[in-house]
Amino acid sequence: MAAFPWHSRNRNYKAELASCRLESVQLECGDYHPLKPIMVTESKTKKVSRKGSTSSTSSSSSSSVVDPLSSVLDGTDPLSMFAATADPAAVAAATVMCPGHWCVWDSTRKKRDQDDSSMVGSDFEPWASKRGEILARYTTTERLSINLFMGSDKGRAGAAGSAMSEKVRTRLEELDDFEEGSQKELLNLTQQDYVNRIEELNQSLKDAWASDQKVKALKIVIQCSKLLSDTSVIQFYPSKFVLITDILDTFGKLVYERIFSMCMDSRGTLPDHFSPENVNDTAKETCLNWFFKIASIRELIPRFYVETSILKCNRFLSKTGISECLPRLSCVIRGIGDPLVSVYARAYLCRVGMEVAPHLKESLNKNFFDFLLTFKQIHGDSVQNQLVLQGVELPSYLPLYSPAMDWIFQCVSYHAPEALLTEMMERCKKLGNNALLLNSVMSAFRAEFIAARSVDFIGMIKECDESGFPKHLLFRSLGLNLALADPPESDRLQILNEAWKVITKLKNPQDYINCAEVWVEYTCKHFTKREVNTVLADVIKHMTPDRAFEDSYPQLQSIIKKVIAHFHDFSVLFSVEKFLPFLDMFQKESVRVEVCKSIMEAFIKHQQEPTKDPVILNALLHICKTMHDSVNALTLEDEKRTLAHLINGFIKMVSFGRDFEQQISFYVESRSMFCNLEPVLVHLIHSVNRLAMETRQVMRGNHSRKTAAFVRACVAYCFITIPSLGGIFTRLNLYLHSGQVALANQCLSQADAFFKAAISLVPEVPKMINIDGKMRPSEAFLLEFLCNFFSTLLIVPDHPEHGVLFLVRELLNVIQDYTWEDTSDDRIRIYTSVLHLLSAMSQETYLYHIDRVDSNDSLYGGDSKFLAENNKLCEVVMAQILEHLKTLAKDEALKRQSLLGLSFFNSILAHGDLRNNKLNQLSVNLWHLAQRHGCADSRTMVKTLEYIKKRSKQPDMTHLTELALRLPLQTRT
Repeated sequence: MAAFPWHSRNRNYKAELASCRLESVQLECGDYHPLKPIMVTESKTKKVSRKGSTSSTSSSSSSSVVDPLSSVLDGTDPLSMFAATADPAAVAAATVMCPGHWCVWDSTRKKRDQDDSSMVGSDFEPWASKRGEILARYTTTERLSINLFMGSDKGRAGAAGSAMSEKVRTRLEELDDFEEGSQKELLNLTQQDYVNRIEELNQSLKDAWASDQKVKALKIVIQCSKLLSDTSVIQFYPSKFVLITDILDTFGKLVYERIFSMCMDSRGTLPDHFSPENVNDTAKETCLNWFFKIASIRELIPRFYVETSILKCNRFLSKTGISECLPRLSCVIRGIGDPLVSVYARAYLCRVGMEVAPHLKESLNKNFFDFLLTFKQIHGDSVQNQLVLQGVELPSYLPLYSPAMDWIFQCVSYHAPEALLTEMMERCKKLGNNALLLNSVMSAFRAEFIAARSVDFIGMIKECDESGFPKHLLFRSLGLNLALADPPESDRLQILNEAWKVITKLKNPQDYINCAEVWVEYTCKHFTKREVNTVLADVIKHMTPDRAFEDSYPQLQSIIKKVIAHFHDFSVLFSVEKFLPFLDMFQKESVRVEVCKSIMEAFIKHQQEPTKDPVILNALLHICKTMHDSVNALTLEDEKRTLAHLINGFIKMVSFGRDFEQQISFYVESRSMFCNLEPVLVHLIHSVNRLAMETRQVMRGNHSRKTAAFVRACVAYCFITIPSLGGIFTRLNLYLHSGQVALANQCLSQADAFFKAAISLVPEVPKMINIDGKMRPSEAFLLEFLCNFFSTLLIVPDHPEHGVLFLVRELLNVIQDYTWEDTSDDRIRIYTSVLHLLSAMSQETYLYHIDRVDSNDSLYGGDSKFLAENNKLCEVVMAQILEHLKTLAKDEALKRQSLLGLSFFNSILAHGDLRNNKLNQLSVNLWHLAQRHGCADSRTMVKTLEYIKKRSKQPDMTHLTELALRLPLQTRT
């Protein structure tokens, strides 16, 4: 293809904009409007007769807003039409069908509604939430033992007998065989080995049940239940109870589901809420058989636990079965001599009772009062002798009761009236204000009940017998309640004084901090910074000696979080004298950073207005500096992003108002402090650019000598900071953005420096860049940047010493020297954008300007030499485009050639003066090239030709009529 000269067409931008606007049409008042109420005709269908008659339809108009989809159905609902045409006799027949069946379901529904009113709600803390804590807290290093069941073949041989009596005799023999010693004792097990063995037994139970070896399953459960009578390793007993009762729960569920499945008959399965009358005889007989088997167990503890595990099965036999069994089982526990084993047995009875019959609170209360009657056994001689034998001190022994007692009290106190708490307090006083009992009362009852009687509880704590259970734990339990509910206002200071008198005397740092952590929230909630400062000072005093704080970081973190949760005014928070010294105790870097992050998150969340308070700024700069200095080569990118986000949130909230010099000084200081976090530097650059534009806005674009010097300082800040960034496209975009800001503030030489820096950086753009951890080609990002750059270059005036269009020439040289991918056409797309830029630069008046900045249209005023230089550059660019189109004349590149040819044709159509014969001929050649090999999209070609014909009707575009005649459309057969 020969070289073609370029001639830009003259543009009247205002006229073009006016022609592109949508035509406005005035609506009369009565015309349709989408927000007006819809008038819908509603059709009502009436049935005249049952058979052989047609229905009459009456229509009425309504002005109410109706579903617009109903208009599709002409106002008639197909389901309503179906119901209207249905035979009423069929409906009546369906209603009277199986009256007994409907009565059963009606009574079931009423019973379900009645049961639901007494079910346990979401406010009841389930046992499952306590399980993990118990297993983690009650551990041992002593060796444990366990008895494993050794299965025999006797059962399987006997089970083959056909006679029922033989079958029963065989199963009884199997149970006797189990009780007579068909088991193996494993000794010297570690705690983990013991847990593994229990899990194996649980799996064996499921396997035996699945293989229809019900007697073997029962043997396993009996064997596991016997383990609960063993207190040889007493510190592990609460965890053992959790593990064994998991097996019992599994067994109870299997038995219940087995019997429930046997109730299936022609009527289907039972509903969840059924009555014994709905249970068939086979299921009842099987259920009785299980209870008889369990009743034959000789030892009390396994018999109690196994029967309790299937307590729910009483529902198959009698409506009152559960209510009758609960008091009896509670009395059975009286036969257990060991008070620790006894209290956990009562806990299991309460646990099952709350699951299957939570409305039977009287039976659960009886179980509780039985426990109180036997409570003094804890301090009996037998228990003391056992502790001596095992070498366990009373302070270590009594906390073993806490999980069971807390659970019993929780069950009894659930939705209990206030009178019950009063009764509990009286019983505690009668029992000598036992500390263990008092602690369980405060842990179980609602916080509102406890808070209202805080002074009374403090009096009881003072007088309580704390043998083996220290008072500071009682104050901790009281503090937990007061964190949830407020005591009477007149008592608040007295409560704090009485509690802190005890807490501050604690010598053990761990005991002290566990208690102080709870009461800090009470202090923050109800008192001023003076009291909070006193508490923090006391914590520092107790935790600093011997670096005790190193063992209590979680509690100290909790204290900080509670303080910042209640002090949303950070000027008040940082005026607390001991707050920053308290932070100094966090000397482990990872913990210190987490604490700083918590403070910054609270600041960003609660600080509503920008601040310039020096107290806040100094404190938060120190905290942000701590976070920044934790960054090293091993820090994860996610962590860096989190820290940068928090620091940027702080920087956003700092404002000195119209004191712009103080603001830029703050940004300078921040740059020196946070130089290792690139997102923070980027934010600072944007902030300084915004500051320069705010200055321009204040001065309304007319800078004084002082403000001109200030904006130049802002520009210099950005120019110095950008090279320290790592991301290549981050630097390019910031150079462009900062150059635009400099240009807007009439800093022309500084703007040129930014644009030159951006141009010199383009050759450094790599072929692949990392985007969110994945390598991506960079050419698409470079194309986007350069198109934005061209839009800015339109209004940049030429430097008087560097010649015409010196920035465009430099950029073209860089683009020419850049190594592009062979399969990429982005270089040609860039050249096409340059052609658009040069065409816009040749206009007498540019499309847009910057206030108080003279662009080239004002500087040259349509000078012929400038236009000649512009046209030369256009010809150079066109030559590059045409040369590239030649290289695409290969089979594998014909599609690309067609697309690029059509794109170049559109560019000439939009920006070129087609009255020039050579340019006109070039456009025709490009049209033929786009269709030459059948690669063009026919619809696109048709629409393009229609557009040309439409434009040719405009007054100054008549020459396009001839062009349209020279542009044939390719036909395909």
